[in-house]
Amino acid sequence: MGRLTRAQAQERTRERVLEAARTEFLERGFRDAKIDVIAERAELTRGAVYSNFPGKRALYLAVLAAEAEQAAIPQVVAGATAPTALGAFARAWVGRLPLVTDDVDGTVPLGADLVPEVLADVRTRTPYAQLMALGAILLGLAVERMHGAGAGRRVRSAEVALTTLHGATQLAAAAPGFADPFDVVSACEGLADLELGSGRGDEWAPPHLPYVPQARPANRRGSRLAPDTVRGAPARLTDDGVVAVLGLHRLVAVEEAVRAAPPGSAVTAVLVSSDAAELAPLARLVVADVSRCIRLAFPERAWPQLQVVHDPAGAVAAAAGQRVVSDATEAAVRVADGRIVAEAEGRGACHAAASA
Repeated sequence: MGRLTRAQAQERTRERVLEAARTEFLERGFRDAKIDVIAERAELTRGAVYSNFPGKRALYLAVLAAEAEQAAIPQVVAGATAPTALGAFARAWVGRLPLVTDDVDGTVPLGADLVPEVLADVRTRTPYAQLMALGAILLGLAVERMHGAGAGRRVRSAEVALTTLHGATQLAAAAPGFADPFDVVSACEGLADLELGSGRGDEWAPPHLPYVPQARPANRRGSRLAPDTVRGAPARLTDDGVVAVLGLHRLVAVEEAVRAAPPGSAVTAVLVSSDAAELAPLARLVVADVSRCIRLAFPERAWPQLQVVHDPAGAVAAAAGQRVVSDATEAAVRVADGRIVAEAEGRGACHAAASA
């Protein structure tokens, strides 16, 4: 076997750190885990750990993200109707949770400290809320496609379903046996047809801002290869549609592109952050949790027409014309025939590019 390249050696070191950290977090929990012990488990120096991760929380989030992307999910039969598909989604979700009859082996649930850590730092609360909203948009779009044309928006129903499922996740660790998983699944099934809202129902309205930017004409290529987290396949960045570059404080803006774009258009959310070392794993975790269950529970024809690309290094954003990004970034480009033909920046950019 030949010598590893520098990049290969760095990746192998990172994998060793992640595996050692996973074991440490399982045995001790986040608060009692020690970086020195993680380094010892990985047979590395403390400096080698910190050269890959800026701190213990960033390492914890990276472990959770890897778990969400790689851990086995119980197989379920995809639903044939909106209620059965949402029920299958819930079944895939709760199927990962420990049962009250499971043997206690002394380990701590890996994600038990996620919510406390999000609450502990104001810098993580807004990104987490926006990521949860993005997850609800993805799930709501899938439910809408199961209902068929003219069914109306179902994002609020998806928000309630995810609230129920995240609550079940927390209680499975804090109060084992409190709720029957079958009841949770049945409750989620009923949400698929539930009309929420007073009078007008679950409606979406275009942005009403003092100043909505106008899309500027453009003519350049801006494609770059990147994976779509929703489908687990390469993103279709050159298809006719909209590519939105969004900081983790502006993720809900992608729905403006989804609703305003012509039917059949590809819409892509490119997620960027000014604190990618810590927040990018949080984004991977939340999106993977929802996306993997959608792929199991919904037939492919109902998968949302929204792609999600993680871009911690900003490479895809740069190809779209955004070389400097932050958590407040909102920019979008319109793609036609493989070329960028219009672009907009600032609040309302997604709607402007989709409507161009």
